[in-house]
Amino acid sequence: MTRIFLTGYMGAGKTTLGKAFARRMELEFIDLDWYIEERFHRSIPQLFAERGEEGFRLLERNMLHEAGEFENVVISVGGGTPCFFDNMDYMNRQGMTVFLDVNIDVLFRRLRVATQQRPILQGKTDEELREFIGKALTNRMPHYQKARYTFDGSRLEDRSQIAESVNRLQGLLGL
Repeated sequence: MTRIFLTGYMGAGKTTLGKAFARRMELEFIDLDWYIEERFHRSIPQLFAERGEEGFRLLERNMLHEAGEFENVVISVGGGTPCFFDNMDYMNRQGMTVFLDVNIDVLFRRLRVATQQRPILQGKTDEELREFIGKALTNRMPHYQKARYTFDGSRLEDRSQIAESVNRLQGLLGL
């Protein structure tokens, strides 16, 4: 039985690496945000608006605990998921946890082109975006660093880098 949780900031490559790794290892892939959206027929921003952050985080915790019972799965969790309740401890108990560590310059470059898809980033200037990422990383790093493994997620820009990263992650996890 294999259960792997990928954590890290938005834009770190959790979904990109998770899908490719799951395919290689013949495991199911679950993006927790997508899982929540499918279950509740609402987007994450809609759920945030309707329930507030506290209500959303409780819902997210419950869905993490549900998906965290599945076997032979790679689960990509939202960037904030490890920072609430006992979520990081729960993931560490349930399976292997991997923090995709990506420096601020790479995150900025990736997120700068995705501001329209991410409501929390909309309308930010480059300077504001860089500052926002930096503050969030600083606040979240103590939670991310509780992961059993740390993996450099900065090389996921094309198919060859993704394939190389899958190989490196497979080696890191001993699979």
